[in-house]
Amino acid sequence: MLNFYRRCMATVSKYRFANFEADLKAAELRRNGTRLKLQLQPFQVLVALLERPQDVVTREELRQRLWPQDTFVDFDHGLNTAMAKLRDVLGDSATSPRYVETIAKRGYRFIGEVSAVPDAAAVLPATEKASQPAPSSEEAPASAAEPELPRASRTTARILFTLSQIMYLVFYLCALFRLDQLYRASEMVWRGAGHIVFAIYLVTALIGVAVRLYLLTATAFDYHLLGKKYRVLFPALFVLDMLWALSPLLIEDRLGMGLALASVAALIYMPFAQKTLMKMMKSGT
Repeated sequence: MLNFYRRCMATVSKYRFANFEADLKAAELRRNGTRLKLQLQPFQVLVALLERPQDVVTREELRQRLWPQDTFVDFDHGLNTAMAKLRDVLGDSATSPRYVETIAKRGYRFIGEVSAVPDAAAVLPATEKASQPAPSSEEAPASAAEPELPRASRTTARILFTLSQIMYLVFYLCALFRLDQLYRASEMVWRGAGHIVFAIYLVTALIGVAVRLYLLTATAFDYHLLGKKYRVLFPALFVLDMLWALSPLLIEDRLGMGLALASVAALIYMPFAQKTLMKMMKSGT
């Protein structure tokens, strides 16, 4: 019976429920034909539930499917994060579920209506399959020929992202604590426009403190929507960071022109580094 079940599942190429479609070959989830952004682990959780609708899939079964025994990760945290991302994409709720129901201390159950779409290539007669030449390594799909890329360490990415926010927070607070020095440096470097430069740095420092505290708090509590919020904030953060990338020029008389320019170059890179770290936080285990 188990072998028969596996053969049946091997012939499925897609699962459909409500206005969603899960494409197993492409590992993509679509809604009304539009591809949704869903990472591999939440997609694998969804497929595991769709394979057995109305049946409880235990947390241990999901662990064995997503994380082999030789993989050392915080399984509970990883599964909770994957489930939160899946529910966010589906527009589902743990308290009043339409699709995924939480079974306390056991696992999850898919409660919606599911239809399986058979794979036409998989149901060809065995004789016809045997007569077809095996694809060469050059013709093999890229997904089968290329191994999955190693995942980044999510903990390391979170630590580095947190440190970058603390760095900016220190900049802002130092400027706000020494407004007299900030005004003097602005007038000395920018001369006639010094008062305008001072006002820009004062306002952006106040805004920056609030934004960095938000990012620090969201990172510390592992807010699962932080990635989306960061994408919305990034254009404004980019402008903010570019303005403060020029701040070492205000203390060029103390640093020297060479070190001031090197600091400017490093700070110009920081917005892109933070964006990369955010992607690592989302895709890492």
